[in-house]
Amino acid sequence: MTIKSTPAGYGAVAIALHWLIALFILIALASGFAADQIGAEAYAALRVHVACGLAAGLLTLVRIGWWWFADARPDAAPNTQGVKGVLSRVVHILLVIIPLGMLASGVGMMFLSGAGPALFGVVSGPLPDFDQFLPRGPHGAGAFALLAMLVLHVAAAFYHQYVLRDELFRRMSFRRS
Repeated sequence: MTIKSTPAGYGAVAIALHWLIALFILIALASGFAADQIGAEAYAALRVHVACGLAAGLLTLVRIGWWWFADARPDAAPNTQGVKGVLSRVVHILLVIIPLGMLASGVGMMFLSGAGPALFGVVSGPLPDFDQFLPRGPHGAGAFALLAMLVLHVAAAFYHQYVLRDELFRRMSFRRS
C-alpha cells in the first residue's frame, strides 16, 4: 500500500483520515444525541461530543488539504455511471461540507453561550440553554442531515460490495490483496 492514492484505490493517508473521521463523527453524533436527551446535566456527554466534533472537523480540514496539495483521488468507483455517479458525488461532497458546518456551528455555540469554561471545569455552574443561541438550529439540523448522508453512504457501500459484488470495500481498505 502506498501513502498516496492510485487510480485503483485510496492511499494510506486518505484511508486513515476516512476511518478516523468516521469514528469521531459516530461518537460525536451519539454523544450529541445523548446530551440532547439528558439536558442541563449533560457534562460528560457534551465533553465527549465537543472533543470528537472538533477532532472530526479538524481532520476534515486536514483531509481537504491532503486532497488539494498532496494527493489525487482515485478513478470513479466501478458501477457509478449516470445517476449513481451523480448521487455518489453529491453524498461525498455533503460528507465534507456538513461536518465543516457542524464544526462552525458548534464552535459558534460554545463561543456565544460561554459554555466552554463550565463544560471543561474551569468554572462551576450550570450549562446554558443551548436552544437560546442561533447556531443551535443549524447544528441540530446538520446532525440529522449528517446521519442521513452516513446511512446513504454505508448503504451504497454495502450495495456495491454485496449486491453488485464489485469489491468496492478494497478501495478504502488497508488490506488489498
